[in-house]
Parts: sequence; structure tokens; C-alpha cells
Amino acid sequence: MSASADVKVLLLIGDQAEIVADHPDAGDPVRYPAADIAKAVGLTVGDLPGRRLTATVGEDDQLSGWQLR
Repeated sequence: MSASADVKVLLLIGDQAEIVADHPDAGDPVRYPAADIAKAVGLTVGDLPGRRLTATVGEDDQLSGWQLR
């Protein structure tokens, strides 16, 4: 069984999107390929910063299955 997490795209750094949990006590951001996220949610890479998403949390704590909230 997999869990989901609400996240926010903070900003873009090169071809990476900085992702942080959408929670006031969020930890450090992590980076994922911006193009992969944009394709999954049907946006351009430039439209990602500030977007709130839901992602599936894998057993290895990696995020995937991106969806717009």
C-alpha cells in the first residue's frame, strides 16, 4: 500500500524542481526532474513554481505519481 503527500514546488534550479512538503513544519526541500513533473500534471516547466501537488510516496520515500491539487 502506498501513501500520498501534499507538496509544493518552491522553485526551479536548472532542470530540477525543488519540492517541499506542503506543511508549516516541512523539512528540507528535495529535487526532482522538473520536466517529469510538468509532463505528469500537464503544465509547462515554467508554470511549476508555486504549484501545490499530490504525490505518491514509494517504499524508498521517493515521490512519483504527481497530480495537481
